[in-house]
Amino acid sequence: MDSERKLRIVVDAMGGDFAPTNEIGGTLSALQETDNGFEAILVGKEAEIQAHLKKHAATGYSLSVVNASEVITMEDSPTAALKQKKDSSLAVGMRLHREGKAEAFVSAGNTGAVLSAATLILGRVKGVGRPTIGAFFPSEQGVFLLLDAGTNVDCRAQHLYEFAVMGSVYVKEIMKYEHPTVALLNVGEEEKKGTEIVQQAYRMLESGDLNFIGNVEGRDLLAGKANVVVCDGFVGNVLLKFGESVPSFLKSRLKRYAKGGFFRMLLVGLMRSPLRTSLKDMDYEEHGGLPVLGVNGVSIIGHGSSSQKAIKNMILKAMEVAKNRINEKIEEALAQSPPVIPSSGQAVARA
Repeated sequence: MDSERKLRIVVDAMGGDFAPTNEIGGTLSALQETDNGFEAILVGKEAEIQAHLKKHAATGYSLSVVNASEVITMEDSPTAALKQKKDSSLAVGMRLHREGKAEAFVSAGNTGAVLSAATLILGRVKGVGRPTIGAFFPSEQGVFLLLDAGTNVDCRAQHLYEFAVMGSVYVKEIMKYEHPTVALLNVGEEEKKGTEIVQQAYRMLESGDLNFIGNVEGRDLLAGKANVVVCDGFVGNVLLKFGESVPSFLKSRLKRYAKGGFFRMLLVGLMRSPLRTSLKDMDYEEHGGLPVLGVNGVSIIGHGSSSQKAIKNMILKAMEVAKNRINEKIEEALAQSPPVIPSSGQAVARA
């Protein structure tokens, strides 16, 4: 990419639950915050997008609009929708990225469809068997990245190893952890715990060049024992959905407590600001969406109900990932030290 040229970011303007209102508002906010530091390409129903831009008096911004006549909804089957709706905002936008007309793609649309489009249209990074999506969780030591967060329900040991490599590269480059620690989520700390696949993944991780610290249990996650935690998508998605429920649960319990009288209500009022600050790391809006790791491009997936703030942060995250050449570094990391794949009970020897 020419260093003189601005990054070009495609925004799926029709993807989210509140599209295109939040997508357009978030894009304009990102352009304002960066002082037109990138070129935005809004993809979707052009007439509808232009009508919203007029409401914002959006002149002087580095943006353009590309028409796409169809929309992939949350109810659509991901793969079938890509085949049937070739002129959807998702498909058109992803093709613009593949053709080199943009350096990144952002969408708050159907997660499965975005992942399928990224994999089928952009293709996989060399050495990656399955692309993955991670999720950020707060801990006593900051934030850690959990991989996989629901993309791959059934995984082989090789896939878990690849997740660890991709996650390690991502947190080092984006979250600036110099020597990120990597752990395998298991039912116990001992090497022989867990399924055969998890045990094999343990031996593969042990054979590589990652800063692998072994197994961690569920109780270790919030303690922040590792910067990257690896598991299959079934377990990861259960953890993700549970984590998303915690803030609303705490709010509910505090409201119930406040009903016990004026003094309790006063205490809850005093606690509100500290609690909001302490739970900020659990707010999906702050993290700017989840990156699809392992594809030949930059694709950021957001929550379907993403607000304008969330869309803005997704765009800023896409810029950061593109500038740091994450995919190139993932390919380099996978090529440098391929792991030994031991059979059950086989000792690990370095390749």
